[in-house]
Amino acid sequence: MKRGAVVILAALFAAALIVAFLDLPPAAIDLPAAVTANMATSGVDHPVTAVLLNFRGYDTLLEIGVLLLALIVVLAVAPREEVAAPLVASAADPVLQTLARIAVPLMLLAAVYLLWAGAHQTGGAFQAGAVLAAAAVLLHLAGLLPGWAAPGLPLRWGFAAGFLVFLAVAAALLTEGALLQYPPAWAGALILLVEATLAVSLGLILAGLFLFLS
Repeated sequence: MKRGAVVILAALFAAALIVAFLDLPPAAIDLPAAVTANMATSGVDHPVTAVLLNFRGYDTLLEIGVLLLALIVVLAVAPREEVAAPLVASAADPVLQTLARIAVPLMLLAAVYLLWAGAHQTGGAFQAGAVLAAAAVLLHLAGLLPGWAAPGLPLRWGFAAGFLVFLAVAAALLTEGALLQYPPAWAGALILLVEATLAVSLGLILAGLFLFLS
């Protein structure tokens, strides 16, 4: 009875969201046209990257802050141990370990490619960070990387580096009159700096959400 009621309520809620979405009035601003008109000053060639790291960069800055806060909460509630957790039971499987050793370098290469491609096509720091985190999780599941205990100072700096660099760039650009308003001549270089540090930090944060609780 309870499960049936939950399913019915969820279906009604989903239907209400669909109706509300279909009933939305037309957008007051033609956003695709506005983005296209300002691509020349964005510093990148892909509209999604331009929106995420330039035109609405403060949204992305807050998203990174939320992920970092989530990791801090995990560290606050996770059991404290002096040593890292033992390797998982699959450590005795040589086939899985061999496949992991082959796959992880390819995943690192894919992450670098996604980071580089973000300025021109689909890709960017979030995708690259997700692939880096997946590589760490794969190594753990294969028994090649132990679960993480309390993070040391280098790892903490790695977690926060992307957010701090993004915040520093935003603060430095306040002299331009608006938050994250890049000078056209420096837009590409600054976005690349932010994305590179974000990719590393996102990879560590996403991996930490798994490895600190493993």
